[in-house]
Amino acid sequence: MGIRAWPFLLKWTTVVPVLAIVALVVTRGRDLGMVAVTVVAVLLAGAVLAAVHHAEVVAHRVGEPFGSLVLAVAVTIIEVALIVTLMISGGPETASLARDTVFAAVMITTNGIVGLSLLLGAIRYRLAEFNAEGTGAALATVATLATLCLVLPTFTTSTPGPQFSTTQLAFAAVASLVLYGMFVSTQTVRHRDFFLPVAATDTGKTEGEHAPPPTTQQTALSIGLLLVSLVAVVGLAKVESPAIEAGVAALGFPHSFVGVVIALLVLAPETLAAANAARRNRIQISLNLALGSAMASIGLTIPAIAIASIWLEGPLLLGLGATQIVLLALTILVSVLTVVPGRATRLQGGVHLILLAAFLFLAVSP
Repeated sequence: MGIRAWPFLLKWTTVVPVLAIVALVVTRGRDLGMVAVTVVAVLLAGAVLAAVHHAEVVAHRVGEPFGSLVLAVAVTIIEVALIVTLMISGGPETASLARDTVFAAVMITTNGIVGLSLLLGAIRYRLAEFNAEGTGAALATVATLATLCLVLPTFTTSTPGPQFSTTQLAFAAVASLVLYGMFVSTQTVRHRDFFLPVAATDTGKTEGEHAPPPTTQQTALSIGLLLVSLVAVVGLAKVESPAIEAGVAALGFPHSFVGVVIALLVLAPETLAAANAARRNRIQISLNLALGSAMASIGLTIPAIAIASIWLEGPLLLGLGATQIVLLALTILVSVLTVVPGRATRLQGGVHLILLAAFLFLAVSP
């Protein structure tokens, strides 16, 4: 590595992930005081910002839609590891942790990230434009996965409670993998053009397209630092989890709200990356990130949990309650109406954000 690499190595986007990993090693398994919890929280926020930066570097090098796929899959894989780890180390209250976290991820992505991206794009460029074909295909896949894995367990009768029987869980896991694999093939091979940003119109030029791509060395370093940052985000989130659980209990919130906090932390990189893309009038990339993350969160988490359930003790509660099912149905309906025209105004962005607010409010006060 030559002298010219040193400025890159001294950037905060390089230093912070390393410090975050060091903090993770030092604090893991220990009881932390208020000062240590605060330091970990600061490094956690820094690792999130670093992950966004390195994901954008990689995305610029490999192009769309591969760039969005890299971040969505990487974050989801580590999210799965976090859920499984917490379920193994937790007690009976973690039986619904996978459901709570995955459903929170779906609501945050389809309403929070989508709504924020549409609102930012519409404020700056009057209309937020995107490909209805690709976005509609992604939405259909998310709706199918969510219904199959999170709604049906509430109504099946083979096993008491909102859970699948062993064979039903195996079917849901296989179906999830097949659907996710088919979508990735469609997105990256057969109909890649459906997932690329639309051509600039009178709503404003698409920005950031003509910057020179990063070098091979920069890309390789960013890939490594992206993985380090994501590991740090999830690891430090786990370190912070006792403080999070204590805070949730102190506020009088239901224990299920822990899953919401975990989803918010894990999805922070996607949220920031999607907002950055929307400000550059690349709404399609924002929607790729949002719906791709929702899809990966279900399509990868459920199969992983199905395998882990062989060793996990206690029931695995996946079925949503009545209030959650209503919110999911309304989200799917509103999302369809948003996607069909291929462009959106501030109103559509605001509607999605209000739906997210309703979800968060009802998670606190069910």
